[in-house]
Amino acid sequence: MNKILSVALVEAIERCRKAGLMEVGTIPDIFLQSPNNSSFGDLSSNAAMVLAAQAKKPPRRVAQMILDHLELGYNQIDHVEIAGPGFINFFLANGWWYQVLEEIYRAREDYGRQDLGKGEKIQVEFVSANPTGPLHIGHGRGAAVGDVLANILDAVGYRVQREYYINDAGTQMDILGKSVLLRYQELLGEGSAFPDNAYQGDYIVDIARELLEQKNEGKISWLEKDSLPFFTRYAKDRILDGIREDLQRFGVKFDQWFSEKNLYDSGDVEQTLRFLALQGLIKLREGAAWFLSSRFGDDKDRVIIRQSGDPTYLASDIAYHRNKYQRGFTKVIDIWGADHHGYVERMKAAVQALDHPKASFQVLLVQLVSLVRGGQPVAMSTRAGEFTTLAEVMEEVGTDAARFFLLTRTSDSHLEFDLDLAKQQSAENPVYYVQYAHARISSIFRQAAHQGIAVPGASEVELTLLSLPEEIELIRKLSELPQLLAGAAMASEPHRLTAYTQNLAAMFHKYYHRHRVISDDKALTAARLILVYAIGAVLRNVLKLLGISAPEQM
Repeated sequence: MNKILSVALVEAIERCRKAGLMEVGTIPDIFLQSPNNSSFGDLSSNAAMVLAAQAKKPPRRVAQMILDHLELGYNQIDHVEIAGPGFINFFLANGWWYQVLEEIYRAREDYGRQDLGKGEKIQVEFVSANPTGPLHIGHGRGAAVGDVLANILDAVGYRVQREYYINDAGTQMDILGKSVLLRYQELLGEGSAFPDNAYQGDYIVDIARELLEQKNEGKISWLEKDSLPFFTRYAKDRILDGIREDLQRFGVKFDQWFSEKNLYDSGDVEQTLRFLALQGLIKLREGAAWFLSSRFGDDKDRVIIRQSGDPTYLASDIAYHRNKYQRGFTKVIDIWGADHHGYVERMKAAVQALDHPKASFQVLLVQLVSLVRGGQPVAMSTRAGEFTTLAEVMEEVGTDAARFFLLTRTSDSHLEFDLDLAKQQSAENPVYYVQYAHARISSIFRQAAHQGIAVPGASEVELTLLSLPEEIELIRKLSELPQLLAGAAMASEPHRLTAYTQNLAAMFHKYYHRHRVISDDKALTAARLILVYAIGAVLRNVLKLLGISAPEQM
């Protein structure tokens, strides 16, 4: 209906222009939205307000001219109103809503899917935590955001690749190897002072102990310069295995794990530096090589090769993104922690320097997560009895609750995660409330089967019996799913899905408590079963996109 009305509005504006009623140049794209308040209609357009300046007429006058020349040609519109400063509000007839139920019944698990992306190739790179320690809850938030965003993009017709970038080159890896080596020596009673800049976590001791047991040696028989690469490689692989296990348990699967080290081994970093130099975008200054990122909007140029001759992280990051585009991605989305906000503009500059549109590269910043238990903040440390790791949060509240809670707010806003609330089996716990709605729907169909009531097809039911305001509102909410997914994809806002499921669940629970679905009225029962089926189908579809289970019993 959104598309139908958009076309009808454009045609009406064109008729007004041909009739000489208003001077309009290029007609802008016409969009309709579903107002939050149903008293403002089912779909609303601000076309008149957008055109008022060109037409040199008041918006309400423009709206009236559009309505006077609007030719709908079908009976799914109950009436149209002009409201406020010039909104054109469409009120749909009940007949349209019944068609929505039939569409959901036909499409089932495909309802909401669409071809907005037309197969465009997009990469979403997320988590990408350094393999120097276990994933913390902040990484978990990035994992949830990236995974669900990729699911949404896939649902609206993009070809999506999920990628994890392994930062396995550079100083932090040497520090990791040295940290494990020193702990290894401590376990042998040959330890020296443990430096402050080493990795302090207990997991370092665990890796050293595991290695000692595997090697089964009484002492280290090799020099540090020879053993350090071994310790580094072992520790990296062990930590990366743990990260993979945590993400698998969290329901996140990557299409590719991309190694930073391979960029150096393959010569990609060297080739990228040569490419930038040939473009005149590298300048020697103060004994170092600078990338002239200020030419592309960065606030200053950036060192890309240090005075020592070693490349900075920027060099490999530019090479990595060059590699992404060489693989055929037309849009690249990176999901970073909020502490990387200062890095965004230089990477946007790098993308443009590589001769790709600035708009083809997007960064989503994920803000911090604070944990709360018993109304008190949980200290973000590794002391006994306190935790910050994703694995321990999943153990505490479960994977479904962890994913849902991490997606309840926009990624760029701070998130307070109430651990006690996430474990409650009550209406106050949003994920429980949503899942219980689906379980309740499943119980209705079990009850129907027990009573020998067969569920007919939607086209065989008298759907006109669904005339209560609550029933029409429920169908209206169901009809919003395709537009919701398109909007979430374009705005990169997966949190819209959790809000939608909460609203739909609340509407269903309220309806369930007020009206019997199964009654002595067979025709009404059949119609309401189709409505409830559609609600269950939509809840399942959205929960699947969220990576959350849709239980049949609770």
